[in-house]
Amino acid sequence: MTTPHLDLPIDETSRARLATDGLTLRIVDTSSPDDFRTWSDAVDRGFLGSSSPAEQTEQRRARVQDDRLVGVYDTTAAQPEQPVATTHCWPADLSLPGGRTRTAWAISGVTVSQTHRRRGIARAMIEAELRTAVALGLPVAMLTVSESTIYPRFGFSPAAFARDLTISTRRVRWTGAETSGRVHHVTPEQLRHVGHAIADRTFRATPGDVATPDASHLWLRRIGLGVGDDESAKKLRLVRFDDQHGAPQGFAAFHLEEDAADVTDHTLVVDTMVAATPEAYAALWRFVLETDLVSTVKAHLRPVDEPLRWMIDDFRAVHVDERDHLWLRILDVPAALTARSYSVADHIVLRVDDPLGHADGTFGVTTDESGGCTVAPNGDVPDATMTVNALGSLLLGGVPARTLVATGAVTGDAERLDRLFHSPVEPFLSTWF
Repeated sequence: MTTPHLDLPIDETSRARLATDGLTLRIVDTSSPDDFRTWSDAVDRGFLGSSSPAEQTEQRRARVQDDRLVGVYDTTAAQPEQPVATTHCWPADLSLPGGRTRTAWAISGVTVSQTHRRRGIARAMIEAELRTAVALGLPVAMLTVSESTIYPRFGFSPAAFARDLTISTRRVRWTGAETSGRVHHVTPEQLRHVGHAIADRTFRATPGDVATPDASHLWLRRIGLGVGDDESAKKLRLVRFDDQHGAPQGFAAFHLEEDAADVTDHTLVVDTMVAATPEAYAALWRFVLETDLVSTVKAHLRPVDEPLRWMIDDFRAVHVDERDHLWLRILDVPAALTARSYSVADHIVLRVDDPLGHADGTFGVTTDESGGCTVAPNGDVPDATMTVNALGSLLLGGVPARTLVATGAVTGDAERLDRLFHSPVEPFLSTWF
């Protein structure tokens, strides 16, 4: 495995900027247990958690050896060895419309200590990561956000959304398709590789999803094998659906929350459900909804086009909460737009405004009936103008152009842009990172 992101030096622009404030920006040495431990403690603190036990920290260190960890250090602080700000980044494949994928720069673990707020540290770190991605030749940066007010200033914008479902099982009767396969209870180790193969199939079919290698913490934590998951893993139950030929086609991970006053009033919480076929989807949802002693089912991080409500007799028994989930930042317009496929043939001139300069320019975009696309700088009068944020929202087809035209972030023919950026599959990211 090549790791050019580990060989690339720290961003000099942000290093120099922070140095004027007496701060040091550097890459964390993951081969050093002490250097990693202090960085990990800073991340835990930044997300309001407590420091992890030494054994868990070592396990976590082993799983991030191929990731790029960065810290900001203040030598005048009471704990100079512990960073006052952090980021955690790595290259990851992003699924795009048409079943295509392109490597993007995943940004995570962004924290700034309460003691060092309002000093421009977050700006220096995020802009450093954008320049790092550009230096690596990656056309898109991506993240999931804890605070949605921070990232628009850097050109990020929501591109895929997710829903949380709450279902009153006493109100519903299954009206969906009958299935011919079987649901099996399985262990995390039984599901580790088989489940990953299923998840990989759905990843490639779903724009907006991010690849998670079967040894990555993002995958392992979904099935109860993540670092620090001992207590939650004990509660996790795993089931796998096999079709009538015995081929695994889907799985679910869930846990139960007991009502101490009424044993028939449990809440079943679906942590993960992945189905590679419609039959697997129906079988797993029916299994969940018809679990004995359960009155409420909650499912987190579900697609916005979830078919479930059309498979039960009471549409209103499902309460839905929607949130933004995947945020994208375009860094290279030609590379980003040519990475996906298209449903219509067209030629349109787009003007993209990017205050940071990475994606700024006017581009001729030509698509053909085969789904292909060419993009080149163009001096013609633009047919549409947009912010770089808006282009990030349009890339996967998850945000209508007409919505962005209404906000003023895009000018031009909304119907034409919607036809151009349309995706037949609603974008969805199946995990947090």
